[in-house]
Amino acid sequence: MKGIIHRIYLVLAAVLGSNWLFAQQPVPADTTQKGLQPFQFNIQNYETYWDKLSTTIVTYAPRFIIGVLLLYLGFKVIARIVKLLDNIMKRNNFNEDLRPFFGTLISVSFKVLLLLSVAEIIGIETTSFVALLASIGFAIGLALQGSLSNFASGILILVFKPFKTGDMIRIDDYIGVVHEIQIFNTILMTIHNRQIVIPNSILTNGVVENITGAGVIRIEIIFGIGYNDSIDDARDTIWSVIKGCPFLVNEEEAKPHQVLVYGLNESSVDLAAWVWTKGEDYWNALYFMQEYVKKAFDKKGITIPFPQMSLHVESSTNIPVTSKNI
Repeated sequence: MKGIIHRIYLVLAAVLGSNWLFAQQPVPADTTQKGLQPFQFNIQNYETYWDKLSTTIVTYAPRFIIGVLLLYLGFKVIARIVKLLDNIMKRNNFNEDLRPFFGTLISVSFKVLLLLSVAEIIGIETTSFVALLASIGFAIGLALQGSLSNFASGILILVFKPFKTGDMIRIDDYIGVVHEIQIFNTILMTIHNRQIVIPNSILTNGVVENITGAGVIRIEIIFGIGYNDSIDDARDTIWSVIKGCPFLVNEEEAKPHQVLVYGLNESSVDLAAWVWTKGEDYWNALYFMQEYVKKAFDKKGITIPFPQMSLHVESSTNIPVTSKNI
């Protein structure tokens, strides 16, 4: 380390000293003389240059050495901080695609602040440079307001995790599985394998329903039966389908399944089947229950009412057709 500092000292001395040792002499007062006077070297000039050089070295060399040391130690500390943050993100199952991005962003930010601090210590004026950076940042911010909003929203989603990759969510009229959380957008895959790209700002500013966020979810399925059918027979039939459904969880893993009288409508008695399933089996459980309950009702002779019109014709006295009645 002493050798490095010694070399830096020599380089600094050579650079600063060259400005005086090889400078040109001033033009003499006699304006009739053409050209420049040759460099006149004498011991007095040498002592003057050496005094200036010594003063400069004494003034700036300690600052320069301190700045180099701070720069060296600062880069080491920044590397350790970035590595520590990366380990923290890894332990919290942070998105693997975004970990390098945030590591680079943090590293560059800290290094810029370190360079500005070292420049101030050495004696370099940084006020104008900082003002220029602020102006550039302000202009970029105005031009990218929407993108920056989506970027900030993406960070909030990744940090607070209202949903994660693999969750089924509903946002406005869209429902699907979260395929990927990107910096500016979130990608949903619908049941029809359609890709929906939603800006992150909409997800953070709107109402998002995380259907599978709790792991096990309840499905409510309504079955209508006729008023002439037995409620008990219909309930037993639905229970037989529930016990045979391979997509439902055991009652030990969630709350008990239930079959309740949901309502009495104008033309039907509605029974609600509340069944529990895992998030990835949501659609399979829903379609299985609807299909096999209908088949079981048909075997038991239980009717499912549907809208129909009954026409009642009343007998009336024959009215003779005359010219007065036409």
